[in-house]
Amino acid sequence: MELRQVVNKYKGVAGGFGVPVPLAAFGLGREETERIFSVFDEDYHISRFFHFSLNPTTKPGGPPIVAYEINGFPHTHVALDAEIEAIL
Repeated sequence: MELRQVVNKYKGVAGGFGVPVPLAAFGLGREETERIFSVFDEDYHISRFFHFSLNPTTKPGGPPIVAYEINGFPHTHVALDAEIEAIL
């Protein structure tokens, strides 16, 4: 999945920028999610627009929140800054 695809998927799920969405919402397998987001996290020009967080709580009756290992750290959500569109 390329950066543009990630941004488009994020906007579709979040409804806009700055909203934390579960990493699982991108519809990728665990290994692919961890690999792709780790690559973006390692690139300074991209990573400054990505904000990972760990929020393992769920709403009662909701689906479980899956934690992914992004560069050695557990994360469940990501929020993107609107400024990322300048580098697409």
